[in-house]
Amino acid sequence: MYSEHYGLSGQPFQLTPDARFWFESRTHRRAMAYLGFGLAQSEGFVVVTGEIGAGKSTLAAHLLATIDRSRLNAISLVSTQVEGDDILRLAAQGLGVATRGVEKAALLEAVERRLDEETRAGKRTLLIVDEAQNLPVSALEELRMLSNYQLRGRPLLQILLLGQPEFRDKLASPGIEQLRQRVIASHHLEAMAADEVEHYVAHRLALVGWSGRPAFAPDAYAALHQASGGIPRKVNQLANRVMLQAALDDADRIDGALIEAVAREIDADAAVPAAPVQERVLPLRSVRSAEPAAPSAPAARVVADPGLADRIAKLEAQAVEQEETLRRVLTLLVEWVEKEQPEAAYRINAA
Repeated sequence: MYSEHYGLSGQPFQLTPDARFWFESRTHRRAMAYLGFGLAQSEGFVVVTGEIGAGKSTLAAHLLATIDRSRLNAISLVSTQVEGDDILRLAAQGLGVATRGVEKAALLEAVERRLDEETRAGKRTLLIVDEAQNLPVSALEELRMLSNYQLRGRPLLQILLLGQPEFRDKLASPGIEQLRQRVIASHHLEAMAADEVEHYVAHRLALVGWSGRPAFAPDAYAALHQASGGIPRKVNQLANRVMLQAALDDADRIDGALIEAVAREIDADAAVPAAPVQERVLPLRSVRSAEPAAPSAPAARVVADPGLADRIAKLEAQAVEQEETLRRVLTLLVEWVEKEQPEAAYRINAA
């Protein structure tokens, strides 16, 4: 791995969210400001949206790493397409409430009682729901009902919704007007600007002990921004591959040309889908007599680079080899079946 090659203590461009690598770009700074304002209100919904890879989950991880857990009980859910009753049970489980075999009315009462206990103990409760764009209206309505719980006029629960841009369209739909009125703060995460990519890369490298090797040429950062659009996860994906290529080349300097070449390779890999496996079912007795099928001529492709052509050729050769291996296995199976059947018939007749 390139981390060992360059003497780094870890992976600087991993794709999974990690609060340690929090980078406060302008848009993320504004998002934290909106979060701070929303949390200060202690009620309603705070909404943060952004493109895939814009840093929503990292924002949530950073928030969880910085809050005072003695004063704020934070529950984090990654939603799938669950209906209202299921989102209620997920929230209850996050609160430590038993849900197995519990009727909904009793479950709601138990959730309210637990929220009341947290409030009386001096702790607020924050429910963080990621991938909120997947939630149907019934689940959003259930969350709205949970946000109604109060103790002497004081809200018991606040909810942070993280979602992709289409979640804004869902919020604008007529069916959830009541929830929309309870949104007290909202922010959309934009991509990083060109001048921020250099600081972003240097920040992440510094956290794993980067000493300047490999060095980045001035045009490298512009190429990174151009190829990634300033989306943090895309920057990480590209930088990972660039660092690996530089290590393989034993290079001490990364320039724009290298980044552009790797970006083209990534685009080419994404543009050529894997060939579907051709399944053919033959009668068992016809397998032995079947002639080896000639490999079908590969479809014409536009190959972006010679390396890609080599990989495609190897995959096609592997497919032919696997087909021949399968034919041999089936032939052996036929022979075994034909051998066993007479013996079985003999045993039955003898009986």
